[in-house]
Amino acid sequence: MKEGIFLKKNYTVITGASSGIGYEVAWAFAKRGKNLILVARRKERLLALKELLVTEYPELEILVKCCDLSDKTQVYQLYESLTAYSIETWINNAGTGSSDPMIMADLDKIEQMIHLNVEATTLLSTLYVKDYAQVEGTQLINVSSAMGYVVAAGNVPYSASKFFTSALTEGLAAELREAPIQVKVLAPALTATDFIGTANVRLKESLHSPKEVANFLLQLYDSDKSIVVGVVNEKKKFKLRKQILPSFPR
Repeated sequence: MKEGIFLKKNYTVITGASSGIGYEVAWAFAKRGKNLILVARRKERLLALKELLVTEYPELEILVKCCDLSDKTQVYQLYESLTAYSIETWINNAGTGSSDPMIMADLDKIEQMIHLNVEATTLLSTLYVKDYAQVEGTQLINVSSAMGYVVAAGNVPYSASKFFTSALTEGLAAELREAPIQVKVLAPALTATDFIGTANVRLKESLHSPKEVANFLLQLYDSDKSIVVGVVNEKKKFKLRKQILPSFPR
């Protein structure tokens, strides 16, 4: 457990911060006066975001960490590099996906998706709660998907990876129900990000924007410990929920 967290400056870690949901979440937390540690592969985008943020919020400390979270070695190196910082909130937003039926799937893309969506999320969640589970005021938020609560025919590997994220996070929340830390999962529907692709402009116009999803995440962040899931339902409405998946006591 981390000692003396309130004697240090606190930070919010956001992975996948260079674009899309993570980018907008960075702005949302900066507006709240939170010091940020921004993580992504694309260093130039991170630096550009940092420049904009420090111009708008010069009183904040904004750190950038360039890291490929699909590489397990870099995952451990990232966390180790942050042990000197007091991390109030950790947001595992980085993820990738595919949209092909499994019979047509690119195995290299599936392997990368498993490393990022499953492995990195699991490792970073575990490392964080080992250090911060008993620290008041801390939160772990993992970004899943509404597709992580259904079987999405034609997109099964992605759906399964996000189901893993949902099950992992809900299970961890159940394990830590009596601990001070809050553990939550955000499950947005398809969002108008780079993931959708430039060819689907009409589709993008019908989806939630990354800024809207960042607002959903803030609602989840502000909710009390009884709330575990923030999910967009089949009517495209955002709902805060208690645990959705059944759990069984040990």
